[in-house]
Amino acid sequence: MSLAPRRTLLILVPVVLAAVLLAILLLPGGPTTSRAAAGDTAEPTKPVTISGPFGRIALGGPWTVAEDARNTGLRAGWRGGNFSGKDVTIPYVPNAGRITGAGGVISHRGSIAWYRTKIQVDADGQYAIAFGSVNHHATVWVDGKQVADHTGEFLPFDARMSLKAGEHTLVVRADWRDPEKMKADGWHRLWFNFGGINREVTIRKLGPSEVQAPYVTTTLGGGAAKVRISAEVVNRSVERDVRLTGVLRRDGQDIQVEFPSVRLKPKETRRVQTEVTVQDPALWAPGSPNLYDLTLAVPNESAYQTRIGLRQIEKRGTNIFLNGERITLRGASIHEDAPGYGTGLRPEQMDSLVGDLKEIGANATRAQHPLSPALLERLDAAGILLWQGVGPTDSPGSWKSDTPAKAAVARQRVQTTLDEQQTHPSIVVWNLVNEIARNGGTDNGQVPYIRAMSKKLKTEDPGRLTALDVWATPVKYTAKDPVGGARVPERMGSVYRDIDAIGVTSYQGWYSDPGKSMAFLKDSIRRFTGEIKRIYAGKILVLTEFGAEANGENATNRPGGYGYQADLLKTTIDAYSADPAMSGTIVWNLRDFGVAPTFIGGSIRRTYKGTIRLVRGLNQKGLFTYGGRPKPSVAPVRAALQRAADDLQK
Repeated sequence: MSLAPRRTLLILVPVVLAAVLLAILLLPGGPTTSRAAAGDTAEPTKPVTISGPFGRIALGGPWTVAEDARNTGLRAGWRGGNFSGKDVTIPYVPNAGRITGAGGVISHRGSIAWYRTKIQVDADGQYAIAFGSVNHHATVWVDGKQVADHTGEFLPFDARMSLKAGEHTLVVRADWRDPEKMKADGWHRLWFNFGGINREVTIRKLGPSEVQAPYVTTTLGGGAAKVRISAEVVNRSVERDVRLTGVLRRDGQDIQVEFPSVRLKPKETRRVQTEVTVQDPALWAPGSPNLYDLTLAVPNESAYQTRIGLRQIEKRGTNIFLNGERITLRGASIHEDAPGYGTGLRPEQMDSLVGDLKEIGANATRAQHPLSPALLERLDAAGILLWQGVGPTDSPGSWKSDTPAKAAVARQRVQTTLDEQQTHPSIVVWNLVNEIARNGGTDNGQVPYIRAMSKKLKTEDPGRLTALDVWATPVKYTAKDPVGGARVPERMGSVYRDIDAIGVTSYQGWYSDPGKSMAFLKDSIRRFTGEIKRIYAGKILVLTEFGAEANGENATNRPGGYGYQADLLKTTIDAYSADPAMSGTIVWNLRDFGVAPTFIGGSIRRTYKGTIRLVRGLNQKGLFTYGGRPKPSVAPVRAALQRAADDLQK
């Protein structure tokens, strides 16, 4: 077996940190402004994500990738890099080209892939290789020595090691076999099982300290913004006093950020906090997404850069207020999925998703899994609010994180996402559960998890709302049951105590009473929302999931057709938006996306007994096709969302 040609990536050791900090803290146009803005094309060694530790270099490629469906690579010694394959750039999802048909069934079951690249460093020292996401289980070796082991996609992790100056071989084994076992272990997915390294990889040299996990919370008053800033400082040296400092910058205005000095033992990590006042701030909001550059540094040692928005989110009664004005959330949900790339989106595909949201006039979107920081930066720059799922995502009414060990992993998933994403102004809501049934499960640990995480988020991140998505699709209305058998409680239990907002999943006109007239749909929504408002009294209510599948294989005005989808979406948005107690509507979904090949429409096919034509392995509820072509529903949805926005201003 001949080995693939060697590829080398040069890692430049950061310049003397005193000079770097001078550039960061004193000179205009420092490293933050020299990086690619959201939507720009990144340079080959420049990370796609702006936010992060200073001195990161992207390991985009080339990499060599080899599939290992028979799991022979470990026995063959591939950890040392002695395998051949094809050259790719990262992110790269090996099975992204096969999601439907017989090939999609095999692809979804999962496989193993090995990745290899060469890195070269020009100085001895400690280094960290950061992975944005690997599905599902990742093992990392450098020069044949294991340096990291991690489970779970959409969760960042570091591989840390000492390196001598010179060339080194980096190898990653990604194992995404058996999605059913993943589900049983608390790693359920509501999308296709795309495997491999699906977010960017970077490397950086470590110094005597680190700055990580910055948090920002804004409170407005008297024409000023009080900005509470905190970050974790890690001491990698001897016991000593460490002082964090920084600067908040926008349009030539520099606001110094000073923290108290702290005494840290070797390897100790501590969160430090301060507050600054910004007079006459440029606030962040849809339509005016003003951003500030924030750099935090331990002088001469380490730094962290990010972009933030100054904005205040509040719950007032049952309404959402942004910067003192009521807002409603209007848009469509998104999945990170593109044909041929799967979850390994490139910048141009992220830009395309944001462009589609703009085309429908959205001011908000929703995601069931933590979005990539690079995509979040694009939502920040576009002024699009995000209802962000955090922690385990399970099927409706289900909860598989049902042992102490799995519950601990679930809690850590929330912490990891909070640490990675807290500074993004676009995130308005942390949603803890997808489609909880009634008052949740007490015997499977769901209620204790929600109670603990909702309290934690409200304490550590008070500038956002906490939410639960509820499984509320009616089944059949009766005189005694105005919610039609939806899995909602008769009255709220303790699980909702620290929850601000309820995301309602209700597929009226699709899974419930499909094919009925739009007049019937309006009346059923009126009856349904009246009861939902009673049950969830005092909570913000947003319709976060509704819609219908559509393709050209069905008669346009029947369920499954383009005309029926357009009428259902327009009618639903208008009906819910007419109720002043509702705080928004978010269509499911912006684009068609890949799902398990066992999915072919769900209960709608039982209703129509095979007369409806859908595609196995592809959820076609999107306003745009999988390839990004707008469906006929785009124009009426855009108009309905605009009517909702206009009504709010009356």
